[in-house]
Amino acid sequence: MVKLKAAIAEYKNVLIVGVDNVGSNQMQKVRVALRGKAIVVMGKNTLIRKMLRDMIDGEKLVKLEALLPLVVGNMGFVFTNHSLPEIRRIILDNKVPAAAKPGSFAPADVYIPPGPTGLDPGQTNFFQALNIGTKIVKGAIEIVNEVHLIKKGDKVTLSHVAMLDKMNIRPFFYGFKVFDVYEDGTVYSSDVLDMDQDALMSKFLGGVRKLAGISLAIGYPTAASVSHSLNHAFKQMLSISLQTEIEFAESKKFKDYLANPGAFAAAAAPAAGAAPAAGGKPAAAAKKKSTSEESDVGGGFGIFD
Repeated sequence: MVKLKAAIAEYKNVLIVGVDNVGSNQMQKVRVALRGKAIVVMGKNTLIRKMLRDMIDGEKLVKLEALLPLVVGNMGFVFTNHSLPEIRRIILDNKVPAAAKPGSFAPADVYIPPGPTGLDPGQTNFFQALNIGTKIVKGAIEIVNEVHLIKKGDKVTLSHVAMLDKMNIRPFFYGFKVFDVYEDGTVYSSDVLDMDQDALMSKFLGGVRKLAGISLAIGYPTAASVSHSLNHAFKQMLSISLQTEIEFAESKKFKDYLANPGAFAAAAAPAAGAAPAAGGKPAAAAKKKSTSEESDVGGGFGIFD
């Protein structure tokens, strides 16, 4: 536990990992891959909880209390000061294929692809017992269609194990699982590390909008709602100014417009009329085309007159 106490003092961030079905050889490979970037600390859960409580009481590290509910099951800590997404990627990349074990629950769906199995026709009954369609091709059993042998979460049976052994399939991969992240007293799901900067910003702004809406609804000013409150107040002041003799700098332009809208229309008209004149040629071309069309049909005569 001395190592755990030293790690808490040295590192700021912690990844809480599950180590079910992880062997000692694989554990060593993960430690080597993380060398210089992070350290893995394991121990008995009872001792870990006791040490954390002692540190909370003795050194007033109240933030460590967030770790206590996470010390459950076959777990461990990965301490680091490096990029959390990078450390998580290194951990998850270190996994090994494993055969199915009877009585365990499948961590993923298992499919058997169609095609030749290399087994002799004498073992056809075995496939029929599992309702797998087969045919005999060149003296060997061939599976007709892809078979969804085990669904994720289903219990693996002896028949499943025997079938996978015959097909020489190792369907599962075992390794560290990253469940949660502890960062300066805050605990959140490791799925957050999959979000990019744009996704995080979008969620943050969505939260700000909801906070502003609640603040405006209950009349409690916050940093998120104060700009909306000021904008609403300005509109109220402008409305009062336009209906009374009260005037301020921002309302003067609106009052002048209401008093003499024609002046603003006259000022805008030259700008609108100057645009066609700048080209000049399109108007002349249109006039010339119109004159040409009139001369073609002029005189009041039809084409057969």
